[in-house]
Amino acid sequence: KQWYQRRVRVTNLVTEESFEKEFDRLIVASGHFSVPNVPEFEGIETFTGRVMHSHDFRNSREFKGQRVVLVGGSYSAEDIALQLYKFGAEQLTISIRSNKMGFVWPDKIKEVELLTKVDGKTCYFKDGSSGEYDAIILCTGYRHSFPFMPKELRLPNDNSFNISNVYRNIQWYGITEGKKDADGRLFYLAMQNQEYSFTMFMLQAKWAVSVIKGILQVPEREVCVQEAKRMYADNANITDPIKEVDSQTEYVRQIAGDLNYTANLDCSQLFREWLSHKYADITTYRDHSHVSLHTGAVSPVHPVPWLYCFDDSLKGYVNACDGV
Repeated sequence: KQWYQRRVRVTNLVTEESFEKEFDRLIVASGHFSVPNVPEFEGIETFTGRVMHSHDFRNSREFKGQRVVLVGGSYSAEDIALQLYKFGAEQLTISIRSNKMGFVWPDKIKEVELLTKVDGKTCYFKDGSSGEYDAIILCTGYRHSFPFMPKELRLPNDNSFNISNVYRNIQWYGITEGKKDADGRLFYLAMQNQEYSFTMFMLQAKWAVSVIKGILQVPEREVCVQEAKRMYADNANITDPIKEVDSQTEYVRQIAGDLNYTANLDCSQLFREWLSHKYADITTYRDHSHVSLHTGAVSPVHPVPWLYCFDDSLKGYVNACDGV
């Protein structure tokens, strides 16, 4: 328990000036959507078209008239496939490792099993299907990356709804093999998979600060460790989008309860409505509006259906809403 003797070294990457200082606590809040997860596929180096990660995707118009494989089964693959469809791609194949997303796709979009092999322009899939393509977009998520942290205090790469080694998904206890305890003085913020995003981040920040200032007292270490293990094991029960929403809603309530934070942050009904719109028609769910949980105001419906609105700039969006 010599954590209090650890020093932090900071370098300004512009001026290359550095300094070191001792700190009593450390909060890691550097995010985990900057280092792409790039899996290997047999023969992908032979592909004669374009290969890119969704991290680098910028313009759907570049793929007009092209046949595109999107590897991945979550929001990036879903959103990019719809953008490419909207802007005139010829054929879109979503290659998924696990369960299909279950949407009713337009004719030009289909789901297949995982990509297994690439040979020139031909892509082969686990279900036995194959086809020729012009581009492969890897919608395969991101890796947790903390090169500045000692390995024994580094959060493992795991984009689950409940992460390992931490109590309340925030306070580090170094539970798994090769990890060390930090005597409750190390915190990771906003590192798990997300439905609530900024609402949850705000609560996590308040929780960490409350612990550091001594306002919030956490249980004994063994109690925290057992609770962290229980929550991590509960990931096995989070098997569909509704369960993801319900699980994180309960988590947000839990953190709010620790803090005696009484404002209503339960957005589960909004999430359910949003999901129901997606499963009813994946091409029109963006055309719906919702009621604010906090003000009761109803957002305006955009006058141009999303599928036919080709000016996606902020200025274009706002101008189209004038008078609505």
